[in-house]
Amino acid sequence: MHPEELQRTIDNYRTKGIIVDANLLLLYFVGRYDPHLIEKFKRTSHYTLDDFDLLANILSCFSFIVTTPNVLTEVSNLSGHLPEAARSAYFEEFRKQILVLEEKYVPSRVVCEKEHFERVGLSDSVIADLSENKHLVLTDDVGLAVLLENQGIDVINFAHVRRLRWMAS
Repeated sequence: MHPEELQRTIDNYRTKGIIVDANLLLLYFVGRYDPHLIEKFKRTSHYTLDDFDLLANILSCFSFIVTTPNVLTEVSNLSGHLPEAARSAYFEEFRKQILVLEEKYVPSRVVCEKEHFERVGLSDSVIADLSENKHLVLTDDVGLAVLLENQGIDVINFAHVRRLRWMAS
């Protein structure tokens, strides 16, 4: 994705909202709580503070962030592995962030009938179902990105945005 194409895509969905996958939403919540935890926490250690800043900048372009109970459950479960000393305060920040998200529900019985369910699982199948020309998707999951691209659904692969940032520096 070229920078101009990225900007056009963001502009097109600015008021329609963005769906963020669980790994990136975890990065966002951990970074908002304590950016220094990002590289120390096993579940976010493959990201950097620059990645968090990039993610936060992207998300700030949108009127709202869309999520699902499935994604929030994944984030909550992954967050449970934070060091005990940080867990209580982190979950208080997590609670505050949940309150500002737009949570949408798609019944599991609906998405488990989709042909891609066995390939990408429940959470990503819900994301695919919700996103169909309604919301932009931001993911670092190649399988989900490819599925959405093949279905003609707009998606931003975070790895591509990271590369653009690297090339620009």
